[in-house]
Parts: sequence; structure tokens; C-alpha cells
Amino acid sequence: MNSVVDKDAKKLGKVAVLMGGNSAERKISLLSGNGVLAALLEKGVDAHAFDPSEQSLFDLPTQNFDRVFIALHGRFGEDGTVQGVLEALNIPYTGSGVMASALAMDKWRTKLIWQAAGIPTPKYVVLTPETDFNRVISELGLPLIVKPAHEGSSIGVTKVSLPHELAAAFQLAFTLDPSVIAEEFIVGSELTATVVGDDALPLVRIEAPEGKYDYENKYFTDDVKYHCPSGLPAALEDEIKRVSLQAFHVLGATGWGRADVMLDAYGRYSFLELNTSPGMTSHSLVPIAARAVGISYPELCVRILGLARLNR
Repeated sequence: MNSVVDKDAKKLGKVAVLMGGNSAERKISLLSGNGVLAALLEKGVDAHAFDPSEQSLFDLPTQNFDRVFIALHGRFGEDGTVQGVLEALNIPYTGSGVMASALAMDKWRTKLIWQAAGIPTPKYVVLTPETDFNRVISELGLPLIVKPAHEGSSIGVTKVSLPHELAAAFQLAFTLDPSVIAEEFIVGSELTATVVGDDALPLVRIEAPEGKYDYENKYFTDDVKYHCPSGLPAALEDEIKRVSLQAFHVLGATGWGRADVMLDAYGRYSFLELNTSPGMTSHSLVPIAARAVGISYPELCVRILGLARLNR
């Protein structure tokens, strides 16, 4: 993996770290963005905070920014909208382009593409107000997962264990997003597979209390255990890493990203979703994977920034 060392930091120019924004993940984005900003400054990069909810993106060229590190999460940051503006402004940015960002943000369409490409993903049903919930339960079984198709950080996600819970779970997700899916619940280990450039980093195995890797446990407690090395057999880990690169590339993703994966008791793995602007907080998974191969958090931020490009 090529890296940008400290003496080359100035060559990266003036950098805007996009953080905050208007999505439901604003709070997490500010945590990620401030972490990235501090790391880049530590490495000698001329980096500055830029919150699109407080300034117009069209101010970026007037402030002479040379490139952008996108630390936005969720809609209006990770879904291709910001990427489209940066393309129009001719400012290189981190992560995937317009199409891949939009596709990866849409969990339903991600599944359609992965299914077509032979990437294993859990069975699912698209839910609408007219859906026969009894049919969904018959098809997917219980428990099952209900989630908004365009949210991240487990926002609006519900585990449904009893039939009468499905309607309320749907209403919760539907208030956040008109596109809602119900997904087969996979019993097993939760893994994440990180891609930086052309490399798949070591898998991280997540051990959450009572299996609840939810919004609170992801970001605001120290109760979750992260295992990297994952403890998986080497051949299986290598296979999942290889497929994670396929899952990344088939969506057209570039730069960096993180796939969420479930592994059942029989060694069968299923890809849940791809994050094209993963979290970079103190609890985040990409830095854990990088650290396992000797890449510090500041060096990781500089490497990702060095991959910034226009994705035309």
C-alpha cells in the first residue's frame, strides 16, 4: 500500500474536512470529523473544519481548498449528493464517486447488485404500508430485522422477535425513510471488512453485550469487545477479504470503505451493507483494522486523503 509520509503533507494542499451536515448521523460525523482533523494537523496537513450545514459547499473554491476529506455520514453526505457538487466544483475528494455512493447508501439496491454478482446477502422483503406482514414472517421467519434503506449507524433498526412487533418496527423505520426492508436475522458473529485503496485489511470481529451492536453501544459505551485478529481460520478470513473486495468493486466503490458481514455457526457468511464513508471515531472499526497492520490513526487519515480524486 503506497503511503504519504509527513514530508509530503504539504503537497496535499489546503484540505477541508467535511463534518456535521444535516443527516440523522450529524453527531457521529462531528466525532469522526474532529478526529480526522486533529490527525491531519498532527501530520502537518493544512486541514480545516468545514460544516456544510453552516457554510455552502460553493464556498470551497473561494476559500482555495485543494481537496476534501469527507467525514460526513448518512444522507446528504454519503449518498452521492455532496460528491456530485464536488465533481462540479472540480475538487478531489475522498471515497467513492456519485454512483457508488448513491448505490451503497441504498441497502435495497446494494442487495440487488450483490445478488446479481453472486455476493451472499441475507434474504429480505421490501416493506410498504400495504405489505402483508404475516407473509413476511412466513417467508423470513422470526426473529428478523427491520431497517430504513437509507440510514446508517443502526438508526431506525429493530429486531423483531414476536409477530405483533413487526408493524411498530415498520412504522419506526418508515418515519425515517419511505424505503424500508425486512431482513432475515443471521445468528452468529458480526464482522467488518475494511478496504483501503486496493487492499483488504484484517477482519474485525465484534462481540457486543447480548448481541446488541446498536447506536448506543457503537459509539457511547466501552462494553463492546473488538477482536482483531478476528480468530477466524486463516483460509476463511482470506476468502471473506477476497469477497469483500468484489463486493466493494461491483458497486463501483473507490478509495476506502467498510463492509458489514455476518458469519453463522456453519461458516457461511453474508454481506449486509457497504459503508463508503465509515466512522472514524474512537470506537470505529476501520482504525482498529489499520492498527492491526501497524498503521496508526494519523497515518491512516493521511493515506485516505492521499487517495482523494475526482470519480468521473
